[in-house]
Amino acid sequence: MSAVLEFQGVSKYFYRHSGRMLLRDRLAHALRPGSRERFYALSDVSFSLEHGESMAVVGSNGAGKSTLLNIATSLCDPSDGRVAIGGKVEALLELGSGFHPDLTGAENLRIKASLLGLTRRQVRERFGQIVEFSELAAFIEEPLRTYSNGMIMRLAFSVAINVDPDLLIIDEVLGVGDQNFFSKCVEKIMEFRQAGKSILCVSHSLDTLERVCDRGLWLDHGRVVKQGAVTEVLKAYRDSATAHAGLTAHTG
Repeated sequence: MSAVLEFQGVSKYFYRHSGRMLLRDRLAHALRPGSRERFYALSDVSFSLEHGESMAVVGSNGAGKSTLLNIATSLCDPSDGRVAIGGKVEALLELGSGFHPDLTGAENLRIKASLLGLTRRQVRERFGQIVEFSELAAFIEEPLRTYSNGMIMRLAFSVAINVDPDLLIIDEVLGVGDQNFFSKCVEKIMEFRQAGKSILCVSHSLDTLERVCDRGLWLDHGRVVKQGAVTEVLKAYRDSATAHAGLTAHTG
């Protein structure tokens, strides 16, 4: 069986802006892009995520985590390398993504589910279970702008998990909301994995990642530092952070 997500030597670079320039200089840069300095957000990243596996992506701010997720969800293309996606992907990258604040929760639910590939009949059949899981029945006919961040996360996660993707990509949003719903999400993620589905998850909560993932990928300045069993990767990442904090304190 092919992998649900595979990166082969993937790099992503952007051109640095040189501040204020004359119009003729900007035109020259546009006509000769090779002369501009490149910034690599990702550099030669390779990994394979199989069906049923769950991978944690860790790294400090600016490590390349968001760029990796954007490429995995086809929001941007790699500059070099190859990405293969072997299934249906759904992503929770930011709160309210794909939602309209002036529409009700119910209207947003139906539109989002339809955009994710459900037919009208499937939306009708799953509407009740999505609302029930979100615990938003009392507010589902209210405009989304009246929702708290935690309520938006509940609705977004409930829709995503019920459209039955092969790969669910999560970026931090599980950190929003109350502990009871978080525990409920973790249980649902475990069921999701047992059904042979895959998860790619970014979070600064290492305990959460260790709980829901079996593999880890550590990025630093766009490069892979370590990948493997999540416990080993997170231990190495924690040890590095502790050593850096101690060095900073000593030199300071």
